[in-house]
Amino acid sequence: MDVQTGIEVMHVSKAFGKEQVLKDVNLTIPAGTIFGIVGNNGSGKTVLMKCICGFMRPDKGQIVVNGRRVGRDCDFPDRLGVIIETPGFLPGISGYQNLKILASLKARIGRKEILETLQRVGLNPHMKKPVAKYSLGMRQRLGIAQAIMEDPDVLILDEPFNGLDRAGVGQMRELIKELRTQGKAVLLASHNAQDIEELCDDVHEMEDKWK
Repeated sequence: MDVQTGIEVMHVSKAFGKEQVLKDVNLTIPAGTIFGIVGNNGSGKTVLMKCICGFMRPDKGQIVVNGRRVGRDCDFPDRLGVIIETPGFLPGISGYQNLKILASLKARIGRKEILETLQRVGLNPHMKKPVAKYSLGMRQRLGIAQAIMEDPDVLILDEPFNGLDRAGVGQMRELIKELRTQGKAVLLASHNAQDIEELCDDVHEMEDKWK
């Protein structure tokens, strides 16, 4: 299948020494869908996401993002937004300043888009407080902001609701649904069955029987 916008994972395997983490994984995530992956800790969810992003290379198989093969046509997919594990930010400056530095790397967006994105995730865009004084939930919102601020076509969201209170989870679920209606391809990992049930169009269960 030729996926021009979205993700295609074909026969991907990855091992660390004798530990087989991924074995012949196949996924297709077209534009305008939310695809969930579930599994126990150690089942390979984060490893798979890192392979899709180009942070790790699979031992076998191929991964195509937006029509380009990762590791051959590109080292890291373009038009990709990512939140994997705990987002890392410079602690001594504000959320806006952190996003401004990140946005300067590709120079696709400016002050207006950054402020709008902060507001979209429920953060005060003019707050001067340094990230070091952010709560876990505020850091998570900032992580989601950096993933979506450049209007990517594909989103990789690894446990995006960590640290959020009930109201925050509800807000972020609505945001992710909105991204789907905008035609984004979203890969979502969550330990919460309700997140998967409410949001996902399709689900892949990662098994750890190979370990």
